[in-house]
Formats: sequence, C-alpha cells, structure tokens
Amino acid sequence: MLAAALATILFSFSIICGHRASKLVGGSEANFWRLTLGTVFLGIWSYIFGIGLGGPAMPFFFLSGILGFGFGDVALYQALPRLGSRLTTIYMQCLTAPIAVVIEWLWLDTRLSSAQLGAMAVILCGVAVAVAPEKDSRRSRSDLWIGGTFGMLAAIGGALGGVISRKAYSVADAAGESISGTNAAFQRVVGGLVVAGIALLIVRWKQHGYSTRPQDLPLVNAEAKKWRKLLPWVFGTALAGAALGGTCQQWALHTTPAGIVFTIIALMPLMVMPLAVVFEGERITRRSVIGVIIAVAGVIALMKVKQ
Repeated sequence: MLAAALATILFSFSIICGHRASKLVGGSEANFWRLTLGTVFLGIWSYIFGIGLGGPAMPFFFLSGILGFGFGDVALYQALPRLGSRLTTIYMQCLTAPIAVVIEWLWLDTRLSSAQLGAMAVILCGVAVAVAPEKDSRRSRSDLWIGGTFGMLAAIGGALGGVISRKAYSVADAAGESISGTNAAFQRVVGGLVVAGIALLIVRWKQHGYSTRPQDLPLVNAEAKKWRKLLPWVFGTALAGAALGGTCQQWALHTTPAGIVFTIIALMPLMVMPLAVVFEGERITRRSVIGVIIAVAGVIALMKVKQ
C-alpha cells in the first residue's frame, strides 16, 4: 500500500509536468522524450547496482512495458483530444483496476475477497464522481465512439502491463533471483520506449513525409528555443513518472495484486487537483470534494480489510 501511495503522489507530479510538455511539442513527442530520459535515469542505476537487461524475468518486464508504457500510453494520447481529460481519466483510472482484477484472476488465479472488491468499488466511484465533466460537452458521436475505444484500449494495455509484471516477479522468484523495483522499471520502460519511438516516427512521417532535407524540417533555432522551455517539464515528468513513479509501482506489484495497486493509483486525479489549482489555475468544485470524501472512505475501508 505504501509503495502504491508513493507511486500515486509521484505520478500526480508527473502528469502536471507532462501536460505542460505536451502543450509545447505534442503528446507523442513529449511521451517519447519522457521515456527516453526515464530510460537513462533507470539504466544508470540498473547497470551500476542491478542486473541491467539480464535475468529470466526480463522478457516479461519488456512485454509489460510494450503493453503498458507503449500501447497503453499511445492509446491514451489518442483518447485525450477526443474525450477531453476528464472523460479520459474516467476510462483510464476507473477501468484499469477491474480489468486487471479479471485478468489476474483468470491467468494467475489471484482471488480478492468480497470486502476488498467492495472497498475498491467505493474508491473508483469516488474518483468517477470527482472527475466527471461538469456539463455535457456535446462531443460528436464519432468522437465518443473512437475516443471511448482508445480509452478502453489504454485501460486494457495498462492492466495487461501490470499483470504481466506480476507474472515477471513470480518467474524471478521461482528462479531464486531478487530483482528490485528500479531494475524492473528499467526493463519495462525500455519496452515502452520502443513503441513510443515508432509512434513518434509515424507522427513525424505524417508531418514531413519521407524528406530529411534540412529546409523541409523545423528550423534549428526554433527547435533550440522550444527545448529551452521544454526541458524542465520533460525532466520533471521523466524523473517523477517513468523513473521514481515507475519504480514504486513495480515495487507495489511485487507484493500486492494488480487490481489493488491500480485502484490506489486511480486516486491520482484527486492528488492532481490541488496541483492543478497552483499550476493550471483550475478550481475545485463541490462535487469534486464529495468524490474525494467517497474515495478516501474507500481507502480507509481497504486498509482495514484483512488479506
């Protein structure tokens, strides 16, 4: 629970920085550089103190990153412009946990008690109440269908990534190998970086075609000016999210079922609210406060439930 709570706090700071970065260069590029710096941070630690890309569980962590960091985040950034941040958050945060519960039950035979499932449902309901849009956004049926599909794919990718990490830890334990959350996060982020790199290449191709002539690409001076504004936000989202947040998430998944971990992480939008007031000038509504109270009650109940 402590590791999941730390991951939630770190991811909250990461999403604020990531939002600023995506405004400057777009979601695909911001996500790519976030994962690139995260890979560098985690790789330095992993190769000095850990096992790098070695170990019997590495293929599972790599696949976890492809599905979670990679396809999950790519789908997330496709859902955002169609659904908006609030509806996308409901899809991502409130569907990932129950999907993870079902997948882990079917694959790894991890069973949660009725009391645990009830407390998790209360938490997710509180999050949904807090982040639901205030008014009808009047989005087109096409945006709702396509955005909803991508939102569902993002939730499935995140859930699969978490459960596969659980499987990876069981493989490492069976082989008598101890792998830290930091090393697991490194092996996972490398998989996500591969997908993010391919996604960025596709975006660049659509923008510039096959040409690589300097005169057909953005001006160097403009790029340098952009990077001076971008670097602090990319550094912040990479350190807080991909590196430290990813480490805490993997630490939590080593000892706790994925559904419970993702339910705690679903509190992230509530953690972001006070940060958004400071950095984005947003306001906290009465309904948001009610949602927070419901979610906190669910957390207290979950902490009191016996495993």
